[in-house]
Amino acid sequence: MRPDAASGATPSSRPVAGRQADPGLPGMLWRGARGRCPACGKGRLFAGYLKPAPRCECCGTDLSRIRADDAPPYFTIFIASKLLAPFVFGLERAFAPPLWVHAVLWAPVITAACILLLRPVKGATIGLMLRLGIDGSEGGPESGRA
Repeated sequence: MRPDAASGATPSSRPVAGRQADPGLPGMLWRGARGRCPACGKGRLFAGYLKPAPRCECCGTDLSRIRADDAPPYFTIFIASKLLAPFVFGLERAFAPPLWVHAVLWAPVITAACILLLRPVKGATIGLMLRLGIDGSEGGPESGRA
């Protein structure tokens, strides 16, 4: 491909209408975590609480092909446990309450933390998958490979 004389850009490197310059991996993770299209950062990523929109209304990126499936819950549980473990152990060390107190206190706190973190983590996971070119169907039954 020949670069344009004026701009020096090749046709494939010119920005597409509605898309910004390539944000890189951290940018796509951040856009996804905010619930925005990882490709352009403007359109909505989700059509519901966790259901991805079929397409970005701004740049037209096909989001329906990206299947995050089980990764976001695993990441969410990992993050929530790392954030809350110091408080759980701190309470145990300071007061040594009975086990039922831990159950009554921490079950709703951990549940709320997971519910609050799940959507941003799923958005970031979709951004990661979009950046890496993974759509979630590699080797699945519908791909014809075992």
